[in-house]
Amino acid sequence: MANHVSALKRARQTEKRTTVNRANRSRFRSSLRALREAIQKGDAKSAGEQYRATVSVIDKSVQKGVIHANTASRYKSRLNARVRAVAAK
Repeated sequence: MANHVSALKRARQTEKRTTVNRANRSRFRSSLRALREAIQKGDAKSAGEQYRATVSVIDKSVQKGVIHANTASRYKSRLNARVRAVAAK
């Protein structure tokens, strides 16, 4: 364990940031899972609504540093293609 005051403070800050980062990552993954389930069911309306919510969460994840901007763009592109495929059926 840290002994210096500054090291103790950094340990406290790390714990707080870890908690925040874990919550953000969990929100991101849960949203992706919900969208994939909606696509799997084949309901175009719920998939479209869930897609809009998921895109919002993806964009917020980029702002918070959970994922890279290019990764977010790739996710959105692929998910949008799957949602359009469901809507086309």
